[in-house]
Amino acid sequence: MHLFGGSGDGIKVVFWDLALGGFVMASVYQVNKGVSRPIEFKGLKGVYIGVLAGGLVFLLVLFAALYIVGTPIYVVVPLILSLGGGWFGGVFRLSKRFGVHGLGKFFAKRSIPSHIRFSSRRVFVSLKGGDRGGI
Repeated sequence: MHLFGGSGDGIKVVFWDLALGGFVMASVYQVNKGVSRPIEFKGLKGVYIGVLAGGLVFLLVLFAALYIVGTPIYVVVPLILSLGGGWFGGVFRLSKRFGVHGLGKFFAKRSIPSHIRFSSRRVFVSLKGGDRGGI
């Protein structure tokens, strides 16, 4: 067994075997480092790749719909290009601001209520768990 170091994301592991007839054969396996790292493409991380792709598909459908309706092409093309540029900028800005899981955490934190109001003690009295010994 021989481990090759070097540049790149993986380590090559080579196993040397003696086969029939005295020939030497090598099996090369690529070991991936960073398996648990989030997916990244051109600076976009995680869910933002899907958000960008979904927005581009929507813009493609919008372009087709406007073109079929009969909107002049000199109106449709600048509109789609400006919307696409805004979408790209917005998605890249969100990716840079929140990171991989930050946007989900941001929306989760917004959905937590600031206070909870109970009109009676019945909720706490009817909790199961037995007698607490006067607590």
